[in-house]
Amino acid sequence: MALGEFALIQHYFSQQAVKHPATRLGIGDDCALLAIPEGYELALTTDTMVEQVHFFREADPELLGHKLLAVNLSDLAAMGAKPLAATLAMTLPKVDESWLAAFTKGFMALAERYQLELIGGDTTAGSLTLTVQALGLVPNGQALLRSCAKIGDAIFLSGNLGDAGLGLKITQGYHALESEYALARFNTPMPRVETGLALRGIANACIDVSDGLAGDLGHILEQSKVGACLDWEALPLSAAVLAYVASTGDWTMPLFAGDDYELCFTVSQENLGNVPASCRKIGQIDAEQGLRLKKSGVIHSLQGRAYEHFS
Repeated sequence: MALGEFALIQHYFSQQAVKHPATRLGIGDDCALLAIPEGYELALTTDTMVEQVHFFREADPELLGHKLLAVNLSDLAAMGAKPLAATLAMTLPKVDESWLAAFTKGFMALAERYQLELIGGDTTAGSLTLTVQALGLVPNGQALLRSCAKIGDAIFLSGNLGDAGLGLKITQGYHALESEYALARFNTPMPRVETGLALRGIANACIDVSDGLAGDLGHILEQSKVGACLDWEALPLSAAVLAYVASTGDWTMPLFAGDDYELCFTVSQENLGNVPASCRKIGQIDAEQGLRLKKSGVIHSLQGRAYEHFS
């Protein structure tokens, strides 16, 4: 006999070991109750993933559970917020217990890693749609914003660019050597939570690269009313991505492909020595509006936009 809504919640989502000290009441009532520590602000983000829009119908549910939470944690990281709690809303075409067990395993493993408590949500019947709202804490006035980049800032990236885009192409049939790493970057991105926390008081502006570096950095430029120039030779590209570029000639892929979930941030010259060693400088903020890239001595204008639904 298939589980009903309340039995499903009790069986799969009410047994989490993580109990955050800020949680006064979690799953089981009409609302959850949280106590926000004095001196902190609450950061909230929400992401929805829809079957055949954000993930393929045959996607591994364990990897999907991981990725659903990871994309929300990446938003918290971009604000310098420490994960606190999350809610999960699931629209399911049917109750498939083996699918749910695998999905929950992936979701809860990442939640446990960052000591994030699942405090509520909803389940209903319909086309497979998954929504997470994640909550985090950041000290008053220390949140990293998109609107504070300054002329003369150096632009940094927290990790490799384009691997997830290559992973998507492999999933769609492209043949690449060393494909396992690219597929892992596409299916199980790791949110840069620790980096985001380390950037408090160091970065002027920050965003996570979810919809492509060119488009996401463009949001910083627009909101900060500045421009920028990137250095192609400085971009952190894996051997697999470089091989893809060499074989296809498509050097724009790493700049416009999404799902990297790295942090792109800007730093004043006086703070350069405080940037985490794992991050790479990739360009400079300047006064000329728009985004440009220098490649082999030639300046290219990057006019592409980040991915938008309904566009």
